Amino acid sequence: MTPVVRLRNATKRFPTASGSVHTAVLDVDLDVEPGEFVAVVGPTGCGKSTTLSLISGLAPPSDGIVEVGGTAVAGIPEGVGYMFQADAQLPWRTVLANVASGPRWRGVDKALARERAREWIERVGLAGFEDYFMHQLSGGMRKRVALAQTLVTEPRILLMDEPFSALDVQTRALMQDELLRLWSGTGAAVVFVTHDLEEAIVLADRVVVMTAGPARIKQAFPIDLMRPRDVEELRMTPEFVAVYREIWSCLSSEVAVAREKGATRVA
Repeated sequence: MTPVVRLRNATKRFPTASGSVHTAVLDVDLDVEPGEFVAVVGPTGCGKSTTLSLISGLAPPSDGIVEVGGTAVAGIPEGVGYMFQADAQLPWRTVLANVASGPRWRGVDKALARERAREWIERVGLAGFEDYFMHQLSGGMRKRVALAQTLVTEPRILLMDEPFSALDVQTRALMQDELLRLWSGTGAAVVFVTHDLEEAIVLADRVVVMTAGPARIKQAFPIDLMRPRDVEELRMTPEFVAVYREIWSCLSSEVAVAREKGATRVA
């Protein structure tokens, strides 16, 4: 099976204000198969989001290969949806107009775009809120709008950058369940960046651990937990605890390295 995402020796460097060069991602090799849910974890600031930027075409690699659908990425690839950590809705537009905006930008007729938007608004549980504005919604409701915005275009690859990190614990668990429900059966591949190891395990087919910056892939762990999953119940099972301990034994040393680097910079 040909991977839908392929990185080989992918490296990203940035110039700094002092005139030096910062290497955010170094020699990353990663394949993502069609329909696979891959979660990427690592210390804060290690380069996880930069890896997503390479896949999305928002940032070109400094070295190495980044391919989507077997084609080298040059600009934003067709069929990629991106859900950001911060809200990306336009506050002066209604829920319906925000969700319809993606199809409209892709040239879909206005009436058809609104019809698709209504369908997805209902699927994310917001039927009746089509004419509301963003400031009238709770944080969890805005995330549902963001999910509808991302999924209405039926992407074959879904990139998610800590999309639920700002939510409270209960709302976050609800959104994790909602994401699994909406993703199931779509055939879309997902690359999900998170700093929360529990979240990574309950969602993913595979968890990739990245090193403290510059980000390299340290190890990948298959998650052989049955689907469909109830995220709250799953967290209480012995199987989940065993997987968590195994991955944390790999991740914890990188977190310690990142803390030490941070303390050195502050000092």
